[in-house]
Amino acid sequence: MRMKCLVLLAALSCATQGRVLDVEGEGELWAVLVAGSDSWFNYRHQADVCHAYQILHAHGVPDDHIIVMMTDDIANNKLNPTPGKIINRPNGTDVYHGVPKDYVGKAVTPQNFLKIITGNATGLDKVGSGKVLKSGPNDRVFINLVDHGAPGIFGFPPQPHTPGHYPPLPVLKASAFMDAIKDMHKNNMYKDMVIYLESCESGSMFSKILPKDINVYAVSAANATQPSYACYMDKTRKTFLGDVFSVKWMEDTDREDVSKEDLKEQFKIVKKAVTKSEVTEWGTRKIGKQKVGMYVGEKNVTLEDSWGPFPPFPPYNDPCLNSSVASPDVPVAILEAHVDEAMAANDEDQAQHWKEEITKMNKNRLFVADVMKNLVLEVTGDAQVAAQIIQDEPHEISDWPCYEGAMETFNNKCFDLGENPYALSHLQTLVNLCEHGYSSDAVNTAAEKVCTFPPIMGIH
Repeated sequence: MRMKCLVLLAALSCATQGRVLDVEGEGELWAVLVAGSDSWFNYRHQADVCHAYQILHAHGVPDDHIIVMMTDDIANNKLNPTPGKIINRPNGTDVYHGVPKDYVGKAVTPQNFLKIITGNATGLDKVGSGKVLKSGPNDRVFINLVDHGAPGIFGFPPQPHTPGHYPPLPVLKASAFMDAIKDMHKNNMYKDMVIYLESCESGSMFSKILPKDINVYAVSAANATQPSYACYMDKTRKTFLGDVFSVKWMEDTDREDVSKEDLKEQFKIVKKAVTKSEVTEWGTRKIGKQKVGMYVGEKNVTLEDSWGPFPPFPPYNDPCLNSSVASPDVPVAILEAHVDEAMAANDEDQAQHWKEEITKMNKNRLFVADVMKNLVLEVTGDAQVAAQIIQDEPHEISDWPCYEGAMETFNNKCFDLGENPYALSHLQTLVNLCEHGYSSDAVNTAAEKVCTFPPIMGIH
């Protein structure tokens, strides 16, 4: 009897430490958290990921089972009024402390991400911490991706490249992501996997390509053709502190008993709370019956241990929803906040400066739109057809080779997508071209004629 008690105590000790080992052999929890952007404009992405880390850490998941990718250029940014700290909501507690710096700076690439999740330690020798998933057939994997997106892609920061050579494509393709997940399944790297993905058109990373029989349950911030939304505009920091979907799932997790709430319940709560984009679930739906704690850690967290969870708000009084802005509109909204501050201070010179910055930004954006318009016109040879394709309802991707080829051409010959993130918002037109039967070769030929301008950077 004494021996049985000792065994039980040992098992409870393991669970308390976050290893989540139990008598049913449910295995361990592993997590990969990725913020795929850089710059102060995109503060919110790293804030979201840091908050996600704090949730897992508080719920007992050990750091050797959490892998974090982020450029790490926010906490000590010269624009940060609280150096060394990041917050994810107004007057929030610091979420940056203790976050592992596994892969930062130039190590934040789609290639390295794929190596991490497929357990390719050799490919990451002397890169960052070198940590990769070491999960097995009884384990659970949680992947949280936060950044800009476009049809069929999730963004990463711009990568250095040799002058005179095409820039590396700074995105994770949905097809490459699916290939990696299928490899993980084939190699028994998980029992069940949950993916929470925050980006514009995030549903396109799963729609029609995520199998329903490989035990992967994914939730996207938007459907396959919608933008996602930023929220919590901070007047002091002049940037947005979070993204609506990420804020809603994490604030729900902060206030719920994760040993009782299941993933499906959380999905319903978040879907209802996110009012401007369609939060969507994909893949193996039965995983939704599992408890949230199975993917964020099962250690019980009291209010005293947490960072003061927000209560749920009615839609008319929700500080996140009331400040929400579509992700592509964030840079303009930030400049407008500078104008408002200058006007409030009766500083006409500063107000005029920021108004000129807005004019410049809008002019640059119009240039991208004009290039795409001319590209489509060159492909179709018909102004009326070109206008129809540009103005058409967004199509979902079915011709993946065509779209991926056209997208790479656009990145290589027109706008480096890493250096010009606004260009992401025009990739839907390339989807429409392909779905109307035009080829990627036609796009390539057209780009040779249309995109003859010097390399451009900084179109946000």
